[in-house]
Amino acid sequence: MPRFSIIVPSHGVAGRLSLALDSVLAQSYGDFELIPVCDAPGSPAADVATGHAGRDSRVAPVNSPPSAGLSGARNTGLRAATGAYVLFLDGDDTLAPGALAALDARLTKTGDVDALYFEHERTPWWEGEPTNPAAPLLAKTPAGAFSPGQAPQLTGVQLPAWSAAYRRAFLTDHQLTFPEGRFTDLGWGGLVTVAAERVAVLRSVVVRHLLRRQGSRLNLPGEHHHQLLDQVELVLDAAHDLAPERSHALFEQLFAVVLKTASRPERLPSGHRAFFRRAGRLYRSHRPADFRAPGGSLRVQHRLLASGAYTAFKALRGANRSASGAAERVPRPRMLRTRLRYARDLRRRLDPNLAVYCAYWGRGYACSPAAIHAKARELAPHIRSVFLVEPDAVDAVPKGVEHAVIGSRKYWEVLARAKYLVNNANFAEGVVKRRGSVHVQTQHGTPLKKMGVDQSTYPVVAAATGSFAKLLGRVDRWDYNISSNRHSTQMWERAFPGSYEALEYGYPRNDVYYTATADEVARVRRELGVPEGKTAVLYAPTHRDYQTGFDTGLDLEAFCAAAGDDVVVLLRAHYFYDQGRAKSSGRIIDVTGHRSSEDVCLAADALVTDYSSIMFDYANLDRPIVVYADDWDVYRETRGVYFDLMEAPPGPVARTPEELAQVFRDGSYAGVESSALRAEFRSRFCEFDDGLAAERVVRRVFLGEPPETVPPVVPLAERVPAPAATLVRS
Repeated sequence: MPRFSIIVPSHGVAGRLSLALDSVLAQSYGDFELIPVCDAPGSPAADVATGHAGRDSRVAPVNSPPSAGLSGARNTGLRAATGAYVLFLDGDDTLAPGALAALDARLTKTGDVDALYFEHERTPWWEGEPTNPAAPLLAKTPAGAFSPGQAPQLTGVQLPAWSAAYRRAFLTDHQLTFPEGRFTDLGWGGLVTVAAERVAVLRSVVVRHLLRRQGSRLNLPGEHHHQLLDQVELVLDAAHDLAPERSHALFEQLFAVVLKTASRPERLPSGHRAFFRRAGRLYRSHRPADFRAPGGSLRVQHRLLASGAYTAFKALRGANRSASGAAERVPRPRMLRTRLRYARDLRRRLDPNLAVYCAYWGRGYACSPAAIHAKARELAPHIRSVFLVEPDAVDAVPKGVEHAVIGSRKYWEVLARAKYLVNNANFAEGVVKRRGSVHVQTQHGTPLKKMGVDQSTYPVVAAATGSFAKLLGRVDRWDYNISSNRHSTQMWERAFPGSYEALEYGYPRNDVYYTATADEVARVRRELGVPEGKTAVLYAPTHRDYQTGFDTGLDLEAFCAAAGDDVVVLLRAHYFYDQGRAKSSGRIIDVTGHRSSEDVCLAADALVTDYSSIMFDYANLDRPIVVYADDWDVYRETRGVYFDLMEAPPGPVARTPEELAQVFRDGSYAGVESSALRAEFRSRFCEFDDGLAAERVVRRVFLGEPPETVPPVVPLAERVPAPAATLVRS
């Protein structure tokens, strides 16, 4: 029995069928059978399938008449399948390279599950960038195998049939087949999840789905839209015994699809009122006890559907369409009232003395925006400065710093009227670049890994990036882009092509590495809980795009034991995993939630990292750096890098935990060779960081001083970094 049976319906896609079949046959994992489902012997698709079968015995074509539709073709393939797990692939889609190996590895880890859901990439035919719509849904699920009740939002309604692998014995035991008619994926997905007892997810792309240039056939006008309610009723009937949290999620997702169709009368040339009334009856008869409709306009639609108020629903639909037409001409905050207020504020004159700052998408008062903000208050006190933060970051804003909560009325007002906008990431999609406004992009690190449009050839990263066209639209808002070295300048120009001016001024957040005193270093160490006289090793691993969740990648307690009694570790995970709470234990001090990475670096006597850009910043301190590169080849292939770190490291390179502990135990982490590597690294990547970057930005951007009058960069040999706590510097 093969591990996988891959069923490929082919009606209407004979021209691309060979690509689909080839993507399966090219898989590195070979334990599968491939079942193309063709219209009839001698059809164009059958000729393609027969040709592949002649070259590979794993290809076993079967036939299903076009009149049986997609559901009939898939059911025919199911009856022919002999594999332990069944996958479906549309005839114009492809399997991602390594997909079957990834599925097999995941199933080996989870054990038998009824369904293994995975991500997929949606690729437009003509323009636009691939998207990964399943990723946010699957990201909310448990790490291992789980019962569907542990992730009630995973109902199957929002996922196509080819977004999972199904245990064939489970399908047989529950007599699960594809329902007849249109919208069969919705019926199938709901029925599978209702019946499943043990499922899991694979958070990587398995299928690359080609969006049809003319759009989905299901969205075309026609009487087939009434069949949507057949599928909804089928799932609701099967789900009557579900636990409340599951039935509520399923009910809400099903009727989100129903209301979407009800709101588009052009899809139903006739019978729109009958569709609405039948939907209302289904709603009332299957509504779970204590179900609460979602908020906003959707809640109103739910109420009108429940009461059968077709005339009122029709009027609301017309009003929403008019508002949507108007909203397309103004920016895109979420609520209509906010849109209109923002549009009004955009017509008011710019405030020449207003600056708005944001860091890490509102995570707090941090990074270069905070450093520029502080220097602007000193050198340009006439400028009102407002920092943008998420609601949960308000309490961490320093006293005396004016702030606005992202999404609030004040937030949109200051964004509309500010002359100066400073960010280390990007402002929201709906923010308008006004004539006369000045946008400053500070970045938040020197690029080792591929960034911006350079990510497009790396599928895992590109899928998470979203639209590169939209990304470049945001880049078009930049007036200045700050760089800390010539390498960064060149890579930013390549990754973010635009008309901005590069300011080779250094990163303002790194100023503190030259301005901090010994007393300030001692204070930070006390605040972090570093014991007196201990060697604090900062361990700062970077994010892996091919992994989910945070894994230290190293047994830190074992490292401390092997490295020496005087070593303590400051653990700082990537900010993606900042949960705002410490998890310290023994000689491990978790500093992930500490607001300032600069403070953490000041407190550390040495740095251990893998490929994190923190190494470029930390090098300014001229303290030892060790690279722990246990998966460099994998990282380089999946993420992409701009240079070979192994050829130009900032210090010793360790490939195993034993090697890492050894360089600390024998002192070579701070030896002569380590110093020589660090000196070369600093000359290349600490080029413009000298403690005066924030002042240069404020003088040039806020005060309008000409470039030749801003403070020149201090030569590297003349800079004096902040003193370390336990190392004696020559």
